[in-house]
Amino acid sequence: MKYIGIIPARYASTRFPGKPLAELCHKTVVHRVYEQASKALDTVVVATDDERIYDAVESFGGKVVMTRPDHKCGTERCLEAYYAITTPTWRAQNDTDTVVINIQGDEPFVQPEQIEALMKCFDQPDTQIATLVRPYTDQDSQEALENPNTPKVEWDKRTGEAKMFSRKVIACADGSHYRHVGIYAYRADVLAEITRLPQSKLEIEERLEQLRWLENGYRIRVGVTDQETIGIDTPEDLARAIEWYKING
Repeated sequence: MKYIGIIPARYASTRFPGKPLAELCHKTVVHRVYEQASKALDTVVVATDDERIYDAVESFGGKVVMTRPDHKCGTERCLEAYYAITTPTWRAQNDTDTVVINIQGDEPFVQPEQIEALMKCFDQPDTQIATLVRPYTDQDSQEALENPNTPKVEWDKRTGEAKMFSRKVIACADGSHYRHVGIYAYRADVLAEITRLPQSKLEIEERLEQLRWLENGYRIRVGVTDQETIGIDTPEDLARAIEWYKING
């Protein structure tokens, strides 16, 4: 199995425009994501729609491709980038031996062990899509559990597959709670299929594209991580990430 890491990185953001180029202790956020992903993967590519990000990635020696500006989500951008680095395209559309890993461009502390946990999901030959979850612990507050900005996951621990994602509080059959860690991996042929699916009613209601895949019968295998991540969605998140890096980096 061949694994390719793709980092979607847009300049436009309602809450934090230009966040991939924000400086986090002498390196840009996207540079740190790229470095972390490269610890686990031989091939890592940034997919952007902005020349400033393109030039920044080239300046630190990273691989980057320019993609269309009208993609609705990072999944679509990943597919275009995958096609751009794969020849010929017809082979990519039927590729069952490559896994594309979608690594969020605003997760500068993604750990190589987390990427490896996703890759391990494909030891099961029937895995179509994989994602990560992290258990809530006694140290997590009720407020954190109820935060609608953090999607939750109900998954079947017997099959290892996701049953439901929601911004509301949901639990597994044993009463345990898990938060979704927004990193995905897809077999390349499955990635080509899911990007052609129309949006579903539940997806629109919850603002979670993975619900579209479940509603159309695709299976999402779950990998578990205990490692915390810090996503950069706002300038306040960046400040928190800088403090975390000073202590742990």
